[in-house]
Amino acid sequence: MFVMELTYTAPLEAVEEQMDAHIAWLDGYYAAGVFLASGRKVPREGGVILAAGVSREEIEKIAAEDPFTRAGVCAYRIVEFVATKTSADLTAVRENPPT
Repeated sequence: MFVMELTYTAPLEAVEEQMDAHIAWLDGYYAAGVFLASGRKVPREGGVILAAGVSREEIEKIAAEDPFTRAGVCAYRIVEFVATKTSADLTAVRENPPT
């Protein structure tokens, strides 16, 4: 599983110009079953996406496709972790630790 942390690198006005395209990009990966949750950070200096079911290489490519990335208005920090314990709603993405 991955935590994709976005940090805005441009003024909010520039971020807002890309928001519709960013939301369409998010919707595509929700439909594909890759994204589990997303939202704005507080204070509003970026966002967070939880993703699963893909490799590190794939998640890096996905981040590079984000209209925010392409427009140069955000930078990503991607953290991979093994979700060994989850809520009942996330049982499908629960993982076993590597041996």
